[in-house]
Parts: sequence; structure tokens; C-alpha cells
Amino acid sequence: METATGKFTVAEKPEGLEGAGFFATRLDKVVGLARKNSIWPLPFATSCCGIEFMATMGAHYDLARFGSERLSFSPRQADLLMVMGTIAKKMGPVLRQVYEQMAEPRWVISVGACASSGGIFDTYSVLQGIDRIIPVDVYVPGCPPRPEQIIDGVMKIQHLVETESLRRRDSPEYKAMLNKFGIE
Repeated sequence: METATGKFTVAEKPEGLEGAGFFATRLDKVVGLARKNSIWPLPFATSCCGIEFMATMGAHYDLARFGSERLSFSPRQADLLMVMGTIAKKMGPVLRQVYEQMAEPRWVISVGACASSGGIFDTYSVLQGIDRIIPVDVYVPGCPPRPEQIIDGVMKIQHLVETESLRRRDSPEYKAMLNKFGIE
């Protein structure tokens, strides 16, 4: 298809049985496709990685192409927590509370060296990686990472969202992982 500014593509339909006037497929494939293209991120930005995320949301990189144009600043309306920047140990309980307030299914991206490992701040006051308090699905490396890297992280989350089983969240493995973090 063609628009006034160029070409765009339509999302590929999942595999299924197709005929004149109907299309049948598995429910988990349709749900995965819908979730993949409608992720609502909650940015938790504390420093320079947040500036790179702002560039990612801008017109040049346009994260809206991936169905993430609606940022949610309410944890109850978000399904992707994007933690960007240095997280102080005093902020850890707040970050955990934000994560716990999000409804299932929820995913987490750790953006930048500081959120992933404490970065250059190996001090008593900086959390040495958010994976010590909440589970992380995708790590985006860099100090700070370029917008292309953030987009790559979102695309990896999209792949995870699309291929995730609808029953994964009910599995004993997933519940054990949450128990490891002390999350009910």
C-alpha cells in the first residue's frame, strides 16, 4: 500500500485455515499478534538514558511504528516497564511497587548500563542492576544506548510477547521465578 509520504506494510496474519469469507487460527496466535502491536510502555527514567528514550519517541525514530505510541504513566494501565538510568537503592522499593501494581501480563526492559548493572557507579547507594529486585525480560546495553538499540529492545519484547504461551504465566516455573523475587 502507498501513502502520501511513502510505503507502509500491514502486519502479517498468523498461520491458519483460510477460505472465501473466513479465516481460522489458534487463539494464542491472534492474542499474541494483538498484544505485540499494542504495547503500552511505562518509562521509569532517571538520567541520560531517559533522554535517549525521548529521542526514540521523537519523529526521527518514531516508536509509534511498533504500536507503542501511547506512553502510560500509570502502572495499572501499562504492560511494559522500561527502566532507564541509575537506580538508587532508596528508589528500589518504589520501582518494585510500580512493577507490582502493573497487571499481568507485564514485561520489563532494562535500558543502559546503570539499570542493568549499576554502570560506573559501584557505590553503596546505587543498585547494581534492577534484576536484584524485579525480573527483567530484555537488557539494552550502552551508556547511554542509542535510540536504535532501544528500538531493538522493543522489537525483542514484541517477539517475546507474540510467541509467549497464554498459559506461561500460570506455569510453576513462572510462579517460582516470582517467588524468588518475593512477589505474589
